[in-house]
Amino acid sequence: MTGPRTSRIIPTDRRSTWSAEVGAIRAPRQHLPAVATAGVGIEAAGCYPLGVKPPCRGEPALSTITLSRRAFASTALFGALAACAGPRTELDGGEVAQGDFLDGYGPMADGEYLLPGVPDRYLIGVNRRMTGTYLGDQPGGVIEIDPHAKFLYLIDRDGSAIRYPIAVGRAGKSLRRPTVVRRKAEWPGWTPTANMLRSEPEVYGPFARGVPGGLTSPLGARALYLYSGGRDTYYRIHGTNDLGSIGNSGSAGCIRLFNQDIIDLYNRVAGDTRVVIRSYEDSVRIEGEVDANRGVELPAKIVSAEDIYGATELDPLAAAAADPDGVFVQVN
Repeated sequence: MTGPRTSRIIPTDRRSTWSAEVGAIRAPRQHLPAVATAGVGIEAAGCYPLGVKPPCRGEPALSTITLSRRAFASTALFGALAACAGPRTELDGGEVAQGDFLDGYGPMADGEYLLPGVPDRYLIGVNRRMTGTYLGDQPGGVIEIDPHAKFLYLIDRDGSAIRYPIAVGRAGKSLRRPTVVRRKAEWPGWTPTANMLRSEPEVYGPFARGVPGGLTSPLGARALYLYSGGRDTYYRIHGTNDLGSIGNSGSAGCIRLFNQDIIDLYNRVAGDTRVVIRSYEDSVRIEGEVDANRGVELPAKIVSAEDIYGATELDPLAAAAADPDGVFVQVN
């Protein structure tokens, strides 16, 4: 008889040899060029806007990340977490001094935008990107989404995988069937679908004209568009600035990641990548019953359109070209 497993994913990061525990690796203090930032950001629950909340900086460090099943249960994010805004210091030469962040989650200069870092409080335990041995049933080259344990696996052909923490749809609003990535977009804009406007007009109605791509877009820094049978499913894998929702259920059905994670995933995923959904039974078998029930369901939140459109003006011509599938089409 074999003993109990201490981990369901065996980290293989090149920076250190991991076993059951790993020390938190902190990114160095960064001086990034001063680039355009929006005055406010949307917290997006999947494919719809939520409340406005700026990120924190200068959070206390994590000492260890424990990978045991017990730690998976104790460190899950149960509910939305509060956030705070820290000051930025302008340096000579127009640079911005940022605080310290866990490796891979610091501030990023991405095109014309300065993407804020993810504070430590949102990256506790399993709620951060990890690399390890894949113990599921899918072949290499596939994305497997576990909506129950709130993980997305990008599976390599050598048997390893990168595991990203995710937020998934509320009950009755989840992706259930296999799909294929047919389109990718950087800093995508967003418009609510006709079904969204019909089912929850109080949430989506103020944004019927669309939100352009940028820091206030509910789709975040990147989006992967999922198709089935050659048709758009209207589901996306995308970024978010609703940091406290990662590890929980709260979207209108889309799969969302921290912006730093969706950028990492976007750079690794090719077109026509298959996306499969893990069943609850398989999640219990592979992740364990506790992990297969990670997180809570979050209610829909309502944000003022004035807060969003006051931060970034929507060009009328571009608004007229807003694609009803949730894609904002830029007009040359």
